Amino acid sequence: MEFAIIQTGGKQYKVSVGDKIKIEKINVKEGARFIFDKVLLVSKDDSAEIGAPYVKDAGVEGEILKQARDKKKIVFRYHSKTRYRKKKGHRQHYTEVKITKISH
Repeated sequence: MEFAIIQTGGKQYKVSVGDKIKIEKINVKEGARFIFDKVLLVSKDDSAEIGAPYVKDAGVEGEILKQARDKKKIVFRYHSKTRYRKKKGHRQHYTEVKITKISH
């Protein structure tokens, strides 16, 4: 099984060809191709190449499926005995990507 570990948006993701992942928003139009160049590890069958910090000449190609906003998360702050209550909602922007190719 072939997989790679990529870094984007301050997070790391383990991806294989055909995976759909939700990542932090990147400014690329829907339907376009995007190459992740920060590849930390590439594994093929029994061998693995680990970068220091990134694997040289490696890339993971993905197709942008959609740009959207996540479900609303409620942020509620409360202090007891002081009548302090604050309720706020937050919707995070995200990009959905389908991994099409792992090159090494």
